[in-house]
Amino acid sequence: MKLKKLLSVAIASVIALSVVGCGSKSAEDDKKIVVGATANPHAVILNEAVKPLLEKEGYELEVQEFSDYVLPNTALDEGSLDANYFQHIPYLEETVKEKGYKLTYTSKVHIEPMGVYSNDLKDLASLPNGAKVAIPNDPTNGSRALELLAKNGIIKLADKELVTKVDITENPKNIEVIDMNAEQLPTALADVDIAVINSNYALEADLNPTKDSIALEESDSPYVNILACREDNKDSEKIKALSAALNSEEVKTFIEEKFNGAIIPAF
Repeated sequence: MKLKKLLSVAIASVIALSVVGCGSKSAEDDKKIVVGATANPHAVILNEAVKPLLEKEGYELEVQEFSDYVLPNTALDEGSLDANYFQHIPYLEETVKEKGYKLTYTSKVHIEPMGVYSNDLKDLASLPNGAKVAIPNDPTNGSRALELLAKNGIIKLADKELVTKVDITENPKNIEVIDMNAEQLPTALADVDIAVINSNYALEADLNPTKDSIALEESDSPYVNILACREDNKDSEKIKALSAALNSEEVKTFIEEKFNGAIIPAF
């Protein structure tokens, strides 16, 4: 009986130590925030402006960079990220609808005006008949690109929430619309007359939206870039801390000074 009692005490001690160890690890994890982001401007904002603010609050920020728009939401849904910061609201909503992910968002951070770029043309009035026009191939950004062309009188579109090139109702210059991955558009400028490019990929290619584009979305664009998270961690302390940092006066000032109007704070 004495031996059994000693064994019981020993087992109980091991279990207690294990629980304490797990609790300590969990506490450490709660102070580490892993965020997925595309390189520029999102990772730049996180590393240069947000990280120091979070460090003052006792949090460690780890930024994982992605080069496309698909993997950050997959990683967030699977739990390898706490949040991501790279997309606008329509893109998130379309992904949730298509994939069934339990994702949502907290902070609205900034607007990246989508622009039209060309290696050869100085304005859209010079666009030749039969021009090749490259746009993003995902539904929301593709629709956004076509809407920008329509606002500039290149085409007319059907009255729909999301449009594709089959929804072009008038095409007086007989342009050829070419869909491709958004990250490939800057490189494609060598082979097309114009390309409609998201600002993050334009910046990575050393294109300044306000200086180098020949047409640019207006500042009231509904495509606000957001901090996305899972529904099950939206109300966690670390997501609250991250959201507050992204919407701070320090970050607003950083965006305005760093990007000179190419990126517009949305808070």
